[in-house]
Amino acid sequence: MTPWRLIPLLNAPGSVQMAIDRWLLQQHRQGKQPPILRFYTWEPAAISLGYHQRRYPDFWKNLTWEDKKLEIVRRPTGGRAVLHQGDLTYAIIASGFSKTKTLAYEQICTFLLQGWRSLGVELHYGTSGRGYIRHPSCFSTATAADLVTKESYKLIGSAQLRQGTALLQHGSMRLSPNLELFERVFGEPIQAVQFPFSHKDAIPLIVETLTQAARHCFAAEFTTQPLSEAEWEAIRENQ
Repeated sequence: MTPWRLIPLLNAPGSVQMAIDRWLLQQHRQGKQPPILRFYTWEPAAISLGYHQRRYPDFWKNLTWEDKKLEIVRRPTGGRAVLHQGDLTYAIIASGFSKTKTLAYEQICTFLLQGWRSLGVELHYGTSGRGYIRHPSCFSTATAADLVTKESYKLIGSAQLRQGTALLQHGSMRLSPNLELFERVFGEPIQAVQFPFSHKDAIPLIVETLTQAARHCFAAEFTTQPLSEAEWEAIRENQ
């Protein structure tokens, strides 16, 4: 078994979440952190842009949700824009995966496939090519880095950043998006999806199930450890 750190579910602004992921990747690369798994949600709702995504509609700057302005945040990873509302994000910071990007995705996504299968949801990889670059929304197409249901609902969109042998892969799991807000942001409709479990306790159930799947897939021995005050201070300094 390999020692891993499990950071408990954290709800925070998107700018904070991205700063955490960047800092943890730097720390892991320097050998100061073991492999890490964490789950988080975004408050307030936000739109995250891929690292290289420079163009987006001007009206996004003035969007609100539940009387709060939607944050626009840049991810350290690639891909297109993601609306973070009604979703759950996972992040893995680790080393030892394939040097080939596609194979590394497949190695990491194994725990997502297995975990969601345990929840009664069969997923498979998307098949779209690089046509995704013409769409502002990450969820408009499903590439080989994405996981979709048998009804072609794109449930998980993932992105990756590699620094040396260390990598960060994080992804949004689209659980209960507001259909009107999604259409307002991206100008296209989104279908609703029904899961074979109650929405009431969905996030704790999903987190626990995916953690168990990660334990099996990565031969991980998890130690649950929240971010310390010293770590929060270092993250704020690098934000």
